[in-house]
Amino acid sequence: MLVLVSYDVSFEDEGGKRRLRRIAKVCESYGQRVQYSVFECVVDPAQWAKLRHKLLDVINPDKDSLRFYYLGKHWQRRVESHGAVETYDPEKDILIL
Repeated sequence: MLVLVSYDVSFEDEGGKRRLRRIAKVCESYGQRVQYSVFECVVDPAQWAKLRHKLLDVINPDKDSLRFYYLGKHWQRRVESHGAVETYDPEKDILIL
């Protein structure tokens, strides 16, 4: 299933920048960054449970915002992309050099 993860981390306290880096690092382990604070993650139910748990452990719920959008298994007809960045298919292999 495809899950869109978005977040906003407050820098009002000292730990904000650290939380921001930790959230991004967790998301990078499960998906592809499509905007600064937005990731597309193709995960199975077990991976989804781990990802969600890890992210909820990192945020400060009094200051930060974390949103999950469940696009499901048939997400292709629900996603439309335009603009400068070339689109990709998150279910295909990605070559990292």
